[in-house]
This record gives sequence, structure tokens and C-alpha cells, in this order.
Amino acid sequence: MKNIYLDYASSTYIDPLVLKKMTPYLKGYFGNPSSLHKMGRKSKSIIEKARFDVAKILNAKPEEIIFTGSGTESDNLAIYGVAKSYKNKGKHIIVSKIEHSAVIEITKKLERDGFEVDYTSVDSNGLIKIPELKKLIKPSTILISIMLANNEIGTIQPIAEISKIIKKINPSLLLHTDAAQATGAITLNANKLGVDLMSLNGSKIYGPKGIGCLYVKSGIKLEPIIVGGEQEKNLRAGTENTPLIVGFAEALKLATKLMYKENARLVNLRDYFIKNVLKSIPNCRLNGHPTKRLPSNINISIKGVEGESLILMLDKFGIFASTGSACGSSNLKPSHVISAINISPELSHSNIRFTLGRKTTKQEIDFVIKILPRVVAKLRMISSIK
Repeated sequence: MKNIYLDYASSTYIDPLVLKKMTPYLKGYFGNPSSLHKMGRKSKSIIEKARFDVAKILNAKPEEIIFTGSGTESDNLAIYGVAKSYKNKGKHIIVSKIEHSAVIEITKKLERDGFEVDYTSVDSNGLIKIPELKKLIKPSTILISIMLANNEIGTIQPIAEISKIIKKINPSLLLHTDAAQATGAITLNANKLGVDLMSLNGSKIYGPKGIGCLYVKSGIKLEPIIVGGEQEKNLRAGTENTPLIVGFAEALKLATKLMYKENARLVNLRDYFIKNVLKSIPNCRLNGHPTKRLPSNINISIKGVEGESLILMLDKFGIFASTGSACGSSNLKPSHVISAINISPELSHSNIRFTLGRKTTKQEIDFVIKILPRVVAKLRMISSIK
């Protein structure tokens, strides 16, 4: 049985070109970048070259790029770091209700530390309600965090527009965006987006796991969350992982190079998939914005079917999908994202997410379109959900 992988939003394979670029630094150039000898200097120079390459793609300065261990760490460092550094100016933070758990959980921790957090709403398509966001801003607000593209429903936020609005209200108000899912699908020009901080993740762009980066606009102060050394401008203690950093930079370069051609291909496959599924399966709906969504994302709620049961049944046919964020896949509670877009209770446990990638073909999509209605019909016969 051929496996059909449609869970690229949770993790991607390492592209062969990326692995080839990493290999010399996995085998030979293992010197500590902080060492003064030749081996150390070699590692340091390749890290700085990678930093330059990443900065160029983000239209940033090299010193504005901080390498981290993941997208989650980047989110944590951005939000917790700003909160602790600017608490004398205010202790109010705003995030959207559909943020990744890496943002939601760190803001909950800040609430326990005495910060005030407001969670701004989205409409039924997952777009930020900008009038509500404006009303939530007050003199004590120091940070707003809104993801560029949602990891579950694929909705793309108008971050540049949001930035202009909030900066007009308060020019010193900081804006962070989680761009982990948007990387490779949207041009990440930090200046045009108008963001002060931006998080990226290597495992979403055919790079290695365990590596991410945080763009931090010049002049912004952060309190580190990992201490013990002076690496990464004193913001991320610990010996830098040279091969992962090299792999991340190479993956970002490759994703940027392939973006327009790959986006066009994925949009065609995505729309073909959606059209046929909605046509062949009664009582199902697309979640997220119909057009302002990631080229690779398809999130559908199917009435009368439990999402987890559907995932396991498809798995028997070699079809790999998910019910939403992989970080919360073991939690049987309804997704906070699905709840935020006001999905009815009977559909809240019935969503499934298919995410397409570089190896996805029309033949694979046709097979899924053929199998999915059969599986749904079988599950509806035995399901207690009506």
C-alpha cells in the first residue's frame, strides 16, 4: 500500500538539498562557534553566513535574527521576553483567540505572573475582528500577537493592515506575528508586514526539526528565557547547533525560491480537493476563509463523524491527515481554533485537516477523494454523533 502523506502542516521531510548542505557540519566541522581556534571560527563564520541569508529574505539586518530551538521557543522568547522587559511601561497584552498553543500557553503563564491578557475574537472565517482589536488597546498595552496564517484552518491575516492601525493608535506598541505556517507560502518582508517580532520554524519548510528563528527589530529589548551563556546576543544561551542553523537557512532559501510556482500548483490541488469533497459528502463544511487561506490547507468539518475515528480509519488506507494542530492532537477537547470560529457543538469534534506539500500529486488527491466518502458513510452508520 502506498502511503499518502497529507499532514505537511505538522511536519515536513528534510529536502535532499538541505541535507546535503548540512552534511559537512554533521561530519567534520564540529567546532564550538564560541571557541577562538580555527575549528571554532569556521563554525562561527558559517552561522553568520546563515544569519545573513535569513536576514536578506526577511528584509532585515543580520543582527536582528536570533536562532532558537523551535518555533515554540521563538514565540515564547518574543512574548515573555517583551513582557518582562517592558513591564514598567505596562502589563497588558493582546493575542488572538486562534493563536498556536505556543502563544496561548505563554500568555497564560504571564497572567499567572500578574499580567493582563485580552484574547481578541475572529469572525466565522477566522479573520481578526479589527474593530474589537482597536477597542481592546489601552495605554498599558505593550504587545499584540497575531499569527500571519493559522496552522489549523489556514486563514491568512492582513498583518500589514493591522500594523498600520495599531501603530496609528500607539507608535510604540509592539506587534509580534507567528509566521511558522506562512513561511514558504507568503513573502516575509518584515518591513512591509510592519512587525516588530516574527517567529519561524524549520520543520515546516523542509528543514530540520529543532531549529527556528526570531526576527527582533533593532532597538527592541528582550529578557532571555534561557540563560547561561552569551550566545545569540545574550538571548539564547547554549552552544549553537551549526548544522541545524545551516539547514534552516538553506530550507528558507529554497522555500522562497520555489514559492510562486509551488503555490500555484498547491492552490489548484487544494481547490480541486475541496470542490470534490464538498460535492461528494453531504453535511460537511469548509473551515477557514474560502480564498484568504494557505495554498496547502484544507480543514473540513463532517457532521456525524468523530475526527479522531476518521483519522484512524484513513490511516488503514495509508492516508495520513490530522484533526488540527499536532501539538494538541492527544487532547480530546474541541480545538480552541474551531471553537473560536463558532462551529456548532455537533461539528466541533468532526473536523479533519489535510495539508498538501511538495510530494503531493493529483493521483493521490483522487485516491483520497475516492476513499473519504466511503469511510465517512461507514463511520456515520456506527457513530453516536447525529
